[in-house]
Amino acid sequence: MSAGELPWHGGCRCGQVRIKVNARPLVTMACHCTGCQRMTSSAFSLSIAIPSEGFEVTSGEPVIGGLHGATRHYFCPHCMSWMFTRPEGMDWFVNLRATLLDDARWYRPFIETWTCEKLPWASTSAIHSYNALPPLEDFEQLLADYARFFEEN
Repeated sequence: MSAGELPWHGGCRCGQVRIKVNARPLVTMACHCTGCQRMTSSAFSLSIAIPSEGFEVTSGEPVIGGLHGATRHYFCPHCMSWMFTRPEGMDWFVNLRATLLDDARWYRPFIETWTCEKLPWASTSAIHSYNALPPLEDFEQLLADYARFFEEN
């Protein structure tokens, strides 16, 4: 299924916080770390890295939750849906929770991270898999490979 035309819209479970995506994703991911497991109450989190200039909160005021550290996790203040993350030192992208898009049926994780912490039964269809995070020197090629993958699917 195609991702369709931009912009994409989405929001939290209760609808008080709404977002708009007006840029193609950099990459899609599944994270198996225990932090994501606990924040999602699931086996992993699903996310889409969006260039910051292509991401906008259109209504509502998300609040910072999670561990309240340098990496900022944003939640709806009413329903407490975990919506997006702004990683420390990486202000050039927003890590959006994929299932908050109004239509996420096209979504497929391209990479999975922190498989060293994954639950033994959890699996994804990710093309690339990493024990922790991909090495920094791999990112340029991963993003180029994902751009081609996104175009083809």
